[in-house]
Amino acid sequence: MAYTALYRKFRPDTFSEVKGQDDIVRTLRNQILSDRIGHAYLFCGTRGTGKTSVAKIFAKAINCENPKDGNPCNECAVCKAIAAGSSMNVIEIDAASNNGVENIREIVDEVRYSPTEGKYRVYIIDEVHMLSPGAFNALLKTLEEPPSYVVFILATTEVHKIPITILSRCQRYDFRRIRIETIADRLMDLCEREGVTAEERAMHYVAKVADGSMRDALSLLERCVSFYYKQELTYDRVLNILGTVDIEVFGRMLRYVRDGKVTECIHLLDEMVVAGRELSRFVVDFTWYMRNLLLATGGEDLSEVLEVSGEQMEMLTHEAKVFDPNCLMRYIAVCCELSNRLRYATQKRVIVEMEFIRLCRPQMDTTDNALYDRVRVLEAEVESLRKNGVALPKAEQSEEPAPEEVEEEIPKALPEDIRKIAEDWKGIVRQYPQPGRLSLLSCTPSMTEGGNKLLLLFDNNTDYRLMNTDEKKAKLVSLIASLVKVNIEVELKMLEEGESKSKLTDITVLNERIKNMKIQVTED
Repeated sequence: MAYTALYRKFRPDTFSEVKGQDDIVRTLRNQILSDRIGHAYLFCGTRGTGKTSVAKIFAKAINCENPKDGNPCNECAVCKAIAAGSSMNVIEIDAASNNGVENIREIVDEVRYSPTEGKYRVYIIDEVHMLSPGAFNALLKTLEEPPSYVVFILATTEVHKIPITILSRCQRYDFRRIRIETIADRLMDLCEREGVTAEERAMHYVAKVADGSMRDALSLLERCVSFYYKQELTYDRVLNILGTVDIEVFGRMLRYVRDGKVTECIHLLDEMVVAGRELSRFVVDFTWYMRNLLLATGGEDLSEVLEVSGEQMEMLTHEAKVFDPNCLMRYIAVCCELSNRLRYATQKRVIVEMEFIRLCRPQMDTTDNALYDRVRVLEAEVESLRKNGVALPKAEQSEEPAPEEVEEEIPKALPEDIRKIAEDWKGIVRQYPQPGRLSLLSCTPSMTEGGNKLLLLFDNNTDYRLMNTDEKKAKLVSLIASLVKVNIEVELKMLEEGESKSKLTDITVLNERIKNMKIQVTED
């Protein structure tokens, strides 16, 4: 008999065997038990989380002759035919290779015929986001009002590419990434059933590398089992076959970076290359190590969030006490950028070495992110010099003290100065900020009886009340002092009803009279 891959051999046959999607499984089972089957479902989520498997189980359960608590019996003729892929009632379509309008039209023509056996005709369209716009349009009407015996199950990893008109006609179920502990337990169970001896720590690491995908985890496990045939799968052997690095190596590398030991960093990278480690994977794992370390610096119990073993959590907690969070954030940012660059790089080793040199020597990094690290290095150098008894130069001080700044004394205004202010009253007021500028333009400048104050006459009560505040008058005094270089006092007066502005009190009129008198004397 031909060999069957682990992810196919151990594909779940019932809802009870589905791992990590409890909410979705419960909802679908309740729909089957209550006979409330929908006509269109959308299963979306990352790869290997059970979308297609749940779709096939659901198709068997709604057609099963003897369902058990919402699960298919897997013993009747209908269940066996669906499991073997020979049933005419369950049609699985790969939209990646059948994405044209003609393919969908075939489905539209087929739904006219009722199922030959069982209750429902089920169409499972995998990677539905690959359908062309024309194909989506052809599917739209049938998807909205299919016959009572037809059920559509659409599966996709990129739900954002599906038209909203399709989304609104489906019951949407989001498949989440499966937790590391759930995958690790499943792997240990399968190893026992396959007669493979494996360390729990090794299976936990395989689950972590799988990144929430049960199918990826089974593929990685199969790779390890094939390489170490009839041997125990230890943690070190799994690290070796997956091309990854132990957490202790990450700790050494991070200390080299923090201490600025460029030579040690390059030697450690060289050891990784000679040992056959993939540099891209090394950078990713190193970034995750620093991320876990950064979270551990908070001092809170984050063992569930970090998803690491108890031994690794204890090591992270110890290491977190000696690393500054600000430096870790810079290292993580640089490594994330480096990971993106390595995807299309041809000289990966050179790029990795350059970035690690930049991490070790923050003075070479001119970005703002490296500012804190540069200051940290300088402070460490100064502290080292002080411990060694090296006298640090003091800042040179000039023998003559700097002259104190003396504020310029502004003389008080004389009557002549007040007349000068009136000459350019509108020019001064135009530089006064709003509100208040229009009120000053409407008033009449004058002098008090003694001639030592600027008197502003108002015939509008609103303007008078607006300007008759200490703050407004202080602004006006400051503005006049900056422009005319005289210190003047300002007084405001509201003209009473029936009181008119005397031409003699209006400085602008008085100035015109003085000018005319001077001209007349000159002519005489």
